[in-house]
Amino acid sequence: MNDIPIRLIRLSNMKFVGREEVKRHFRRFISANFNDPSKLVKYAILSHRWLDTGEPTYEEMRTERGRGRSPGYLKLKKFCETALAYKMEFAWADTCCIDKSSSTEIDESIRSMFRWYKNSAICIVHLAQSENIQDIMQDEWTQRGWTLQELLAPNRIKLFDKHWGPMTRYRNDKSLEDTEVMKTLEAATGIPLDYLRRFYPGAVMVDERMRWAARRKTTRVEDIAYSLMGIFDVSMQIAYGEGGDRAFCRLIETIMQAGEPSVLNWIGEAARHNSSSAIPRSPQSFVGHTLEFPDLGQRLEMTMTSLGLRVLLVILPLRISSTNNQRAAVGYDEITLECPLCPAVQITFFDYVAAAHHTRQFAFGIVNYSLRSSQLPRIRGKSTGFILNRGHEGLYLPRVTVCEPRSEDFVGLNLVSPPKHEFDAWKKVQMTGLTEVNFPNIPSDSYFYVSHEYLESVYL
Repeated sequence: MNDIPIRLIRLSNMKFVGREEVKRHFRRFISANFNDPSKLVKYAILSHRWLDTGEPTYEEMRTERGRGRSPGYLKLKKFCETALAYKMEFAWADTCCIDKSSSTEIDESIRSMFRWYKNSAICIVHLAQSENIQDIMQDEWTQRGWTLQELLAPNRIKLFDKHWGPMTRYRNDKSLEDTEVMKTLEAATGIPLDYLRRFYPGAVMVDERMRWAARRKTTRVEDIAYSLMGIFDVSMQIAYGEGGDRAFCRLIETIMQAGEPSVLNWIGEAARHNSSSAIPRSPQSFVGHTLEFPDLGQRLEMTMTSLGLRVLLVILPLRISSTNNQRAAVGYDEITLECPLCPAVQITFFDYVAAAHHTRQFAFGIVNYSLRSSQLPRIRGKSTGFILNRGHEGLYLPRVTVCEPRSEDFVGLNLVSPPKHEFDAWKKVQMTGLTEVNFPNIPSDSYFYVSHEYLESVYL
């Protein structure tokens, strides 16, 4: 009952039917020995670019006030006629099959949308700006947020041009990868052919999947996040009005619970989050940053706390090797760091000129390590991590006097001398993303082990 839409259009009379009626309709085809009767429930589903006005609503269709000659209703009618030609008895369209006056129904529909498209017998795609295959490159359907999952989820799609003529002679445009239309879709969307033909949702390859969504737009700013839930197989409450930034932060936090390190593979300005600087602002943050994350067979433990995103990293100390202020005119210094434990490892980045470089400590926090039964960190010859820094605590706090009380005033309390240096917690250097290092004499796909003492929880 959760795998098909809340209501469908019965094509024979253009009336709405609920799940119970659909269940009764298909029950006669189900044998007692059939283990998965839901596969017999066949319906067509529409993927299209909404018109600015004139799309028939649920209320209009229910009361038959929306059954006129508006462009939206004529499009719906052509969709239903096309579904009948595919021998479908039921159909679903997002414009009129959702009761948008019910917040509960909107919430369920958005959370279930990917699954509904996945379970459809055929997804009929109307390309309202295309007359031929080449036009797909500029069609707005390839640039909208919701149509990304509508392209990826169905196993069977059929593309139709602006006049409702079929784009190809195939019954299923995903059936063959080496066709002009599939290659055009690959070029228009940036999605490899293998994923266009067969896509599995999940919180994996987060950076690459975010890049697929980076140039897409939505009418409601929150839909940038909501339209990606199905692709990453996560669920969160729908709350229109919360704003796009907050919605995207919640999406990233939900994805992080899966422990996939590629969610950290972004660069640029962080989102305005109440505790963490590890949350990107939007899918565009992942563009232009393409470090690879080989599967190490282990997830990265990530937990959002009031202090930031807690991540257990392998921390290697770094020290400043050189600075270059040739770019001081634009507000940055070029800083080169080297690792005292392995001097051949050097990292160069740009930092704010105003920052007191020599009063800070630096470190490299490795992300793509793994722990085995020995609990010893196993590191690859090519490793990826963050450039971290921390400053002297005294530089940021008002000057205070440290008193040394007499031990007899504190019975049983072990008093010690104040430490020479106090540092803040490790933080990611601003505007830097994940960085790659190559350890000398270690092939990139080989491993070496380090002591457990280098593991440290960091709050990003």
